Amino acid sequence: MTTENLNVLTSTQVVIKEALTKLGYPDEMYDLLKEPLRMLSVRIPVKMDDGKIKVFTGYRAQHNDAVGPTKGGVRFHPDVNEDEVKALSIWMSLKCGIVNLPYGGGKGGVICDPRTMSFGELERLSRGYVRGISQIVGPTKDIPAPDVMTNSQIMAWMMDEYSRIREFDAPGFITGKPIVLGGSQGRETATAKGVTIMIDQALKKRGIAVKDAKVAIQGFGNAGSYLAKMMHEAGAKVVGISDVHGALYDENGLDIEYLLDRRDSFGTVTKLFKNTISNKELLEQPCDILVPAAIENQITQDNADRIQAGIVVEAANGPTTLEATKILTERGILLVPDVLASAGGVVVSYFEWVQNNQGYYWTEEEVHAKLQDVMIQGFENVYSLHQTRNVDMRLAAYMVGVRKMAEAARFRGWI
Repeated sequence: MTTENLNVLTSTQVVIKEALTKLGYPDEMYDLLKEPLRMLSVRIPVKMDDGKIKVFTGYRAQHNDAVGPTKGGVRFHPDVNEDEVKALSIWMSLKCGIVNLPYGGGKGGVICDPRTMSFGELERLSRGYVRGISQIVGPTKDIPAPDVMTNSQIMAWMMDEYSRIREFDAPGFITGKPIVLGGSQGRETATAKGVTIMIDQALKKRGIAVKDAKVAIQGFGNAGSYLAKMMHEAGAKVVGISDVHGALYDENGLDIEYLLDRRDSFGTVTKLFKNTISNKELLEQPCDILVPAAIENQITQDNADRIQAGIVVEAANGPTTLEATKILTERGILLVPDVLASAGGVVVSYFEWVQNNQGYYWTEEEVHAKLQDVMIQGFENVYSLHQTRNVDMRLAAYMVGVRKMAEAARFRGWI
């Protein structure tokens, strides 16, 4: 079986094993870190608007708390499953290790389709999920956050429910909240901001100025649209964007302000144009930087040799398979892996938690300056390991990310 056909959990475990072996840790360390320490499955009965009770399934994985409390988002999606939640919790551990946060990784999910649910049904589901997981979460245990198809309103309901159960106000229980409930400035754009900092660093390594760079972004949702706006404002030429219906490409640059203005509520805009290409075709167009910001397994061994970008920055989770990573690296393409590139969200979530704990709040400028410092340091650590140990950027990122966790587990006497 090639690594191309592995699911997200198994392919994550492959790289973790390789990283730990390269760092000289014993097999027992891999046995500890290959799965979450805790995996909770909950059943959530919700009264629907038609008066019927529907029972939803939810999960919360806590990968490793050797470094500190676990941290990670909660997604509401029809395709949520146990293996995916486990893998995402491991990725969160790696992200926190790479950017040196005092956290381990956590992740949650509920199998549902929020697009078919009313506001009231979503509120009852959000509160029911918190009741289900309340024994294992908290500001010093496990701190949830928004993820796919969840937002600041859902975080607000969850925080309110937790505060009722615990009978004290606990803003630090959850991040990604509305500003008035203790949210942080800059949280909404944090992931995209982090990706732009990574693009900037990658361009510097290649000696290309931002204003001379051509960028293609697959995905025009939350991260993709903010990213297109930020790159356009920085003077780069955004030559391609895509959504679920197709992609637009123009080597002279797209009118990003016009496209943002014409997006519908689901973030789609390509239906308004006749001369569209497919998402797959966009990946193979000429550009300096390709940013997969949509879904996993987009760059595979089937198309990796046709990628024309010199730099690939992964804003989505798992968009490049392990086989494709090898091909891109052999071709001299600089790959900034997802666990590094998309860490901006958890960094600003950490800032939000710190602000909640101290009851003192920072300006957006302060948040951006701190984010910049943390992300650049993370990039430099990964890039220098990639060069000194002669490993690809993904393996280098995993090595940096796993080391802090492994060391903490060793000092605690677990291994």
